[in-house]
Amino acid sequence: MVDLFAGYGSTSSSRPRRDAARPWDEMFPDTSSLDRGEARAAYKDVYSALARMTQEELRGRADALASSYLAQGVTFDFAGEERPFPLDAVPRVIEQPEWVTVESGITQRVLALEAFLEDIYGPQAAVRDGVIPAGLISSSTHFHRQAAGIVSANNVRIQVSGIDLIRDEKGAWRVLEDNVRVPSGVSYVISNRRVMAQTLPELFSSMSIRPVGDYPGKLLQACARRRRRAGETPRSWC
Repeated sequence: MVDLFAGYGSTSSSRPRRDAARPWDEMFPDTSSLDRGEARAAYKDVYSALARMTQEELRGRADALASSYLAQGVTFDFAGEERPFPLDAVPRVIEQPEWVTVESGITQRVLALEAFLEDIYGPQAAVRDGVIPAGLISSSTHFHRQAAGIVSANNVRIQVSGIDLIRDEKGAWRVLEDNVRVPSGVSYVISNRRVMAQTLPELFSSMSIRPVGDYPGKLLQACARRRRRAGETPRSWC
């Protein structure tokens, strides 16, 4: 425990600004709780597993994770070089009550974005009411005038959304950006979970973790429902 967490939470060599907020720590509420070995409730199992490792062991598991990604072809291109998808070997844990709030908030946000697109490609009441400048829309390279007035099947324009979330210094969730045009990354989520199960198997045996592998089936069901409502024959693609 002393070896792996030695120096954890120490300040950098550069002096921080006096008005700089202390970054949010997912695992420990404060430095004193680290000294006592008291992690946040959601991270008790994670801390317990990590406390039994040395730095070399954790580094070895992280290297094995990256090697597994390279072997599977789960990579991204950086300056012409294929690199393994970056994934922290220490997972972020979100408890069920907090996740319910996040999930409902994301759902509400996507519905709001749907309503915005319906208005922008329709009556443009947001422009008339002065909510958003007309020039901001017309100058966007992703605004397609050819789609104006076209109503998509079941009024759904956002088939898949990627809402990037971060925490602020108080631990509150904030939206970093909305990806609703051509979002990617779902396959990374599924691959990440599989690799994490191999990297930290002790956590999957001690914690109740919500599965993500059923995503493709749920997406297919959503597409099928949309086609049925549109009077089309459901197929195995959207």
